[in-house]
Amino acid sequence: MKKVEAKSKLLEAAKLHAHIGLNTFLGIVIAINGKFPGPTINSTTNYNVVVNVRNKLDEDLLLTRAGIQQKRSSWQDGVLGTNSSGGFGSFIINPRSVIPIPFDNHDGDITILIGDWYIRSHTVLRKTLDAGHDLGKPNRVLINGKGPYRYNKTLVPDGIDHETINVKPGRTYRIRVSNVGVLSSLNFRIQNHNLQLAETEGSYTVQQNYTSLDIHVGQSYSFLVTMDQNASSDYYIVASARFVNTSTWQRVTRVGILHYSNSKGKASGPLPNPPQDQYDKSFSMNQARSIRWNVSSSGARPNPQGSFKYGSINVTEVFILKNKPWVKINGKRRATLSGISFVTPTTPIRLADEFKVKGAYKLDFPSEPLTGRPRMETSVMNATYKGFMEVILQNNETEMHIITWADMLFLMGYGEWTNDSRGTYNKWDGIARSTTQVYPGAWTSILISLDNVGVWNLRTENLDSWPQDISSEASAKFTVYGTVVVAIVLMMISSNL
Repeated sequence: MKKVEAKSKLLEAAKLHAHIGLNTFLGIVIAINGKFPGPTINSTTNYNVVVNVRNKLDEDLLLTRAGIQQKRSSWQDGVLGTNSSGGFGSFIINPRSVIPIPFDNHDGDITILIGDWYIRSHTVLRKTLDAGHDLGKPNRVLINGKGPYRYNKTLVPDGIDHETINVKPGRTYRIRVSNVGVLSSLNFRIQNHNLQLAETEGSYTVQQNYTSLDIHVGQSYSFLVTMDQNASSDYYIVASARFVNTSTWQRVTRVGILHYSNSKGKASGPLPNPPQDQYDKSFSMNQARSIRWNVSSSGARPNPQGSFKYGSINVTEVFILKNKPWVKINGKRRATLSGISFVTPTTPIRLADEFKVKGAYKLDFPSEPLTGRPRMETSVMNATYKGFMEVILQNNETEMHIITWADMLFLMGYGEWTNDSRGTYNKWDGIARSTTQVYPGAWTSILISLDNVGVWNLRTENLDSWPQDISSEASAKFTVYGTVVVAIVLMMISSNL
């Protein structure tokens, strides 16, 4: 393979007091290179990218890269909560020119970052959780760091800076949308335009049209959108919270503008309707099940066995992870998985192995949920390098949980998972992705390829679950442990690194 020179990028993190309009305070944000959101890093598969980070904050900053595979790297991707105050941007990785893509060339790329937002800083939010209180609903939803277009004079004050996407009629654009929030699932839609789903988190999908799509925290999608309207006016771009009551929905709905170059007027009238299932989550789950892998295309990401027949993979480990509503342990609010609330070790697990620090963690995370009182442990799972781990995520809470570092998604369903549930798995074209949702009172089953020695997170993105982590290790050795969110970290350690 031709050697590709490293490209260098300097990222400088600092705090800014931000506003999105007159008398509309956004709070203290973490800006990257003076921007919120931060700049886009645009690269290509197999390129070497050197990212230098200068931290001008008054606390530690952990830079994450969710969904990016780094073979032969032993370092984990983790979160310490600072994404609730910003510090995010987009990372686009293009396929090499010799790899065909399963759709026609598009006329341009557009990146849209949507997410909920708390005016309170992440340090204040953490103190709220430690005191045993709920965080409450977010104050706002942002589109590319901006507030809403004034689609309603009663709900939206004048003078707010909103996002405008400029396009040309007849052109087709690849619109990349990511939910960079911390709690809220958001429904994304563009007035009078079809969203043709083409890719999610490195996996090409069977191309299907949607009028709107639920995008959960941490998830990313690529849509092919053709500008085929008559441009009699601009069009609404909408991101609205899911599974909330009407008053909350109105407060956290954000609207941007799609502006044709030949537009004849401003967008007006009612917003395009969201899914009408406020108290019925079957629509959202059925929509998620409809997203399927394009198994006939060249892989946007490598397949673990060199084929797409993952349904015949020999599973080497099975872990059932069950979460429950938070509990108080030693006077503090703690989230748990399978009865264990993770304690962050004084010495990071990877360094503990490197320098042979004894007692830093235990290889005793249970394969099935524990009974009895929950406990606090630095507990790590045993697994096998080059094996395949099936993880069943059982969500017994009333809130959505979002899990990152998934691989192949077998299926999801309501109720309690049993061995008979395997008979319903999609073993042909279940999507491979890095983030999946686990609905309240439901389960999700994923298959993880243990193909990279190192430290990896399998964690929930819910901000309400900050005070919890978990882990696991492999013989060869592979470890899964968690960070400050309800977390599981996949950690593979070997002497040949």
